[in-house]
Amino acid sequence: MRPLRYSINVTLDGCCHHEAGLPPDEESMRYWTAEMQRVDALLFGRVTYEMMESAWRRPATGTWPDWMNEWEIPFAEAIDQAKKYVVSSTLSGVDWNAELVRSDLGPAVQRLKQQPGEGLWVGGVTLPRALADLGLIDEYEFVVQPVLAGYGPALLAGLRERIQLELVDRHEFRSGAVALRYRPTR
Repeated sequence: MRPLRYSINVTLDGCCHHEAGLPPDEESMRYWTAEMQRVDALLFGRVTYEMMESAWRRPATGTWPDWMNEWEIPFAEAIDQAKKYVVSSTLSGVDWNAELVRSDLGPAVQRLKQQPGEGLWVGGVTLPRALADLGLIDEYEFVVQPVLAGYGPALLAGLRERIQLELVDRHEFRSGAVALRYRPTR
């Protein structure tokens, strides 16, 4: 069974809005690229899928936009080429190497996890909370940014039950951010 990992940037005060943390730098982009290469597929809700597609889909010209730094291109290529599953009841279709997941969330994700491979990666806010409530997340990875945002969606706000975690890895960045990887103690 391939594991499901939830990975996200979060501020010290628990905000996980993508604009509340520090802007990406070369070191963090190398880290996220390596993490993305540890999985077979990405799992997104509609909002995260649309946000990631608008930022990281290769343009029809085949050339990455001028605003993109050269050190962002390996991440862009990794996410652009990755297999994606999109959980949505409102989208009529998806592309960008994606497949729409419309059936009951728990059994649908369980089927994805039962397929052979290295693992699945989920990002975003709403979908991961639902997956955590269902006990389907095998690993939590938080890149904690040294910022107090004071606003925005809170990490896993509204969980039905407490989830006890054990630290399995830690990585410190020059920026002061810290990547913390946990597994549930079941």
